[in-house]
Amino acid sequence: MSATAGGAEHGPASRFGFQPGMVVQELGWDDDVDDDLRADIEAALGTPLVDDQYGDVVDAVLLWWREDDGDLVDGLVRLADRPRRRRHDLAAHPKVGRDNYVDASDISEAAPTAGLSTTTSIAAGPEWSATKLVAPKAARSGKR
Repeated sequence: MSATAGGAEHGPASRFGFQPGMVVQELGWDDDVDDDLRADIEAALGTPLVDDQYGDVVDAVLLWWREDDGDLVDGLVRLADRPRRRRHDLAAHPKVGRDNYVDASDISEAAPTAGLSTTTSIAAGPEWSATKLVAPKAARSGKR
């Protein structure tokens, strides 16, 4: 990570658009998640991530997804159904070659079925990659 003149970090959280004051719900947490990525996101937000029991509207969702978590399309549909102020989600998945890896191309293929589009995929840590998901442009603008 590199620091700016104001001291802000340019880590995965900033590259995915997480900003101070956003409420981000975390789904699929387990002891294998990348704690550095979680800490980077929480630092960018200025608040902790909220868990799957959080009942209010959120700005974004961080989904940890592994191959053995079930059907990817079903997981992304559940993600897309979460109430939020903005459509901005992040699907974190083990890198290719790691246990339970999910290829970013699998997410790109599953996303449209769930009503989502992929924008950016990056290495989010030593073991995890992450893919940013958004509503298709027509859905964001209210057009069909």
